[in-house]
Amino acid sequence: MEDVIVKLAEKRAQARLGGGQKRIDNQHKKGKLTARERIELFLDDGSFEEWDTLKEHRCTEFGMDKIEKVPGDGVVTGYGTVNGRLVFVFSQDFTVFGGALSEAYAEKICKIMDHAMKVGAPVIGLNDSGGARIQEGVASLGGYADIFQRNVLASGVVPQISLIMGPCAGGAVYSPAMTDFIFMVKDSSYMFVTGPDVVKTVTHEEVTSEELGGALTHSTRSGVADLAFENDVEALLMIRRLIGYIPSSNREPPPCLPVIDPADRIDYSLDTLVPDNTNLPYDMKELIVKMVDDGDFFELQPDYAKNIIIGFARMEGAPVGIVANQPMVLAGCLDIKSSIKAARFVRFCDAFNIPIITFVDVPGFLPGTAQEYGGIIKHGAKLLFAFAECTAPKVTVITRKAYGGAYDVMSSKHLRGDVNFAWPTAEIAVMGAKGAVEIIFREEKNHPEKLAAREAEYKERFATPFVAGARGFIDDVIMPRETRLRVCRSLTMLRNKKLENPWRKHSNIPL
Repeated sequence: MEDVIVKLAEKRAQARLGGGQKRIDNQHKKGKLTARERIELFLDDGSFEEWDTLKEHRCTEFGMDKIEKVPGDGVVTGYGTVNGRLVFVFSQDFTVFGGALSEAYAEKICKIMDHAMKVGAPVIGLNDSGGARIQEGVASLGGYADIFQRNVLASGVVPQISLIMGPCAGGAVYSPAMTDFIFMVKDSSYMFVTGPDVVKTVTHEEVTSEELGGALTHSTRSGVADLAFENDVEALLMIRRLIGYIPSSNREPPPCLPVIDPADRIDYSLDTLVPDNTNLPYDMKELIVKMVDDGDFFELQPDYAKNIIIGFARMEGAPVGIVANQPMVLAGCLDIKSSIKAARFVRFCDAFNIPIITFVDVPGFLPGTAQEYGGIIKHGAKLLFAFAECTAPKVTVITRKAYGGAYDVMSSKHLRGDVNFAWPTAEIAVMGAKGAVEIIFREEKNHPEKLAAREAEYKERFATPFVAGARGFIDDVIMPRETRLRVCRSLTMLRNKKLENPWRKHSNIPL
């Protein structure tokens, strides 16, 4: 018995040491934490329950049978709590075979994903791996496919979050790509399907790993990553914060926290937020921050498709998703990137029944050959489809322009918006007054004074919230200062909303 206990202690010590002290020191020199250090920092103190500590690979090819096996085989898996709430986590260990995935390694990850779906808890993946373990050949590829299958089955059932904290290349990128959120660490993480050497061989382009798939590339240019953080510590702490906004599964309500900020708080500064000149921009984030609880807004993808804003906040302590046009960028127009960005977010909120607040100031879809050739018709329809399919509570506030098809798309009453408000500054019309007059009264194009009079007449008649209000498309015209009060009341009323789409195997969103 004593021999077994001693051997167990040795195995556990070996597992904790991973690839050895030298490799751990190298990890630290790169500014990176080890797999276990990351878990310790991420989870509540003392809450981690590790599984498969003693699991080892079964490969005998290419001399693998002669190499000393490391218990755990390069990935640390188990469960614990974040602010007292259950989560499952796997943390890839770059010190063991470069974090390369084996068949046994994949089995460990699949086990916790299966259990997460059974009990209804988020899955957090801390990725730091060189990819498939080449010595295992197709068995390793099969392991990846097993993980991919579970990513798909878990989608919309439990939240899945990927944190890229080192290399992530080849087939390894597709598991994070199918999760709900991807976060990266600057200067130490990268993602790409093919690396710089392959790119150079095939296309003759010379590019560094950072330029090809670094955190800044994916958070500003490709939109693959939701946020890029300065270091491992900041990344892990921010993921803890994000988890506070989302439910544990699709069968649970989002976590509600006690709040001091009163629901009936009035902010008179919002009455002057929208400029008198309708062509001047203003910062929609100012409205968001002034309206939500304690000014706390967790923005996602802030440096990508900046003409639309998405993120989480709380109203009366309950989480909400925010979608808002940003007049400061492209006048708030919808384009390909912003439509995809917002559609993805809306679908996440709907999957987990998180109420969505939409702030609208949109002059339309961005014109141009680049947009048309890029497929704006189909990509713009993604946002339309997402809002139309959404059955979570939806509250919409039109602050200024809501023109043409973009008015419809942005969670209008016609797409089953539950409560739709407009500010007195709202302009709800088919198009702007100048463009409309030039079409309707084209025979007067050589009489600028007449066109000016027609434009003023059009503005007074149509560029207001009253026509839409008269048709019931707007539930009320509210003063900007009372936006928080009216939205909070609406969300309270919608708390027990029940709405189901017709039965189907699944929808066919215009991908």
